[in-house]
Amino acid sequence: MLMPILAEMTGSIHVAGACFGAAIGVGLIGMKASEAVGRNPGAATKILVQAILSTAFAEGIVFFAIFLLEN
Repeated sequence: MLMPILAEMTGSIHVAGACFGAAIGVGLIGMKASEAVGRNPGAATKILVQAILSTAFAEGIVFFAIFLLEN
């Protein structure tokens, strides 16, 4: 009776950690992208593309965590 509950709690902590890490990563990406555009406004398009790709990769970690929780 206790083991399934502990397994679900452990999985939830696993996903929460991944979400927390992704949120920190996205925040840092946004902060540094804004800083980079402030330093070099002419490169805003290139910086935006890199920031969007990096954000997608950071958020992809959450999907891996959820997928691993299901299996």
